[in-house]
Amino acid sequence: MNVRILAFVFVFTAGAIVGNVVPPLIGGHVVMAQTHKPVYATRLYTGSDNQTHAEEVELKFTTTGPTAEVSRMLPVSSAELHRSAAGTVQDWHRAPRRQYVITLSGRGEVEVAGGKKIFAGPGHIDLVEDTTGKGHISRELGTEDRVTLQLPISDQSGR
Repeated sequence: MNVRILAFVFVFTAGAIVGNVVPPLIGGHVVMAQTHKPVYATRLYTGSDNQTHAEEVELKFTTTGPTAEVSRMLPVSSAELHRSAAGTVQDWHRAPRRQYVITLSGRGEVEVAGGKKIFAGPGHIDLVEDTTGKGHISRELGTEDRVTLQLPISDQSGR
């Protein structure tokens, strides 16, 4: 008997016996549920102490098809690519606007209240909302430029 057919029969039978579950077929292949690793964004915000704080926010995904999921972000008004030279340091400053900052290449870190440092490598997502208060420090680390995609949020009024 073909190994694929044998595997299907085993999975089908086991599913039917153990929980009356029949795995779906797509293109002649058994499709099993897959668990995904969580995706997070770092939210920078001004606390009641007028200091910038950071929290990790898990992005929620919804299924849009048999193999696709989407996480809806806040609506944005435009997109900008920024390039900062390695070694650049921006001392305490506030965000110029509410925006997403997604690191595409290079490495950086943001320092917030209490000396907490948040590393930002390729793929890191920041939701920057500290437009008031003391702000944060930004550092470009390593030897290569850091390139970020900045997406200003349409609603600048805050949460």
